[in-house]
Amino acid sequence: MKYAHILLAVASECWAIDPDKLDQIVAFLALQASGEKLSAEEVEARITRQAERDVQRQEGAVAILPLRGVIANRMNMMSEISGGTSSESFGKMLDMAVADSGVKAIIMDVESPGGVVTGTDELSSRIFAARGRKPIIAHVNGYAASAAYWIASAADEIVLTSSAQVGSIGVIGVHDDVSAALEKMGVKKTIISSGKYKAEGNQFGPLSDEARENRQQQADSYYDDFIRAVARNRGVTLSAVRDGFGQGRMVRAEAAVAQGMADRIATLDETIARFTGQTAPRRKLAAEREKRALTL
Repeated sequence: MKYAHILLAVASECWAIDPDKLDQIVAFLALQASGEKLSAEEVEARITRQAERDVQRQEGAVAILPLRGVIANRMNMMSEISGGTSSESFGKMLDMAVADSGVKAIIMDVESPGGVVTGTDELSSRIFAARGRKPIIAHVNGYAASAAYWIASAADEIVLTSSAQVGSIGVIGVHDDVSAALEKMGVKKTIISSGKYKAEGNQFGPLSDEARENRQQQADSYYDDFIRAVARNRGVTLSAVRDGFGQGRMVRAEAAVAQGMADRIATLDETIARFTGQTAPRRKLAAEREKRALTL
């Protein structure tokens, strides 16, 4: 029953997330809600739950804050199936790092498909407001999709690994009409409500045209917030974001830098080394290329 409630909660949210990831989450929850039980290995294969708990750490005077997995304002709804990040908790970590005199720079270590809209704009604005007190770098090692890019764009600088992707700027929602499934189980739901729109959009029937239009208006409103935040964060026009920046697609590192979505390409070790004064470990591939060049 718990998964059925989570599925309903997922359907009631507006999401800024990679659409494929949302499909995986909904399919997983529907399967669990139906009574089918999966092993830990099967859960990991379907949801790609993190094998290790990512924790805040510090290297020299650099604080490294992990922004991983599905992002939600409070993670109790999704923590069991995603190992994700609470935007509320991340904001507190950021505030502590900004206030810590022993921290000279902050690196957000980002790998996330995005998450729910609620809490995302607040965290993005919180990061943007902290600029100027010490360098805040978003390092994307893998991908920063949708809400993750919304948040990462607020940093002073976005650095990508060479194979990283960013983007998926947009808002998405899902509505599951479960009335047919319930009917097969011999269950007929009766909704009793007061207030013209109180029961609008419930899962026990199809969306009316009026309910669909209302949900579309909500998505459009959140999308406008998304566009405005990225334009402010990256110092570009609204049209530059709306008509470029992938238009809902993910963009690979070189193209992202060329379009102004990110600033440079480097490894996490190289990014850390810039602020610790250390020398980053040489990449093995570069060393091998140099060796071959010397033999020519």
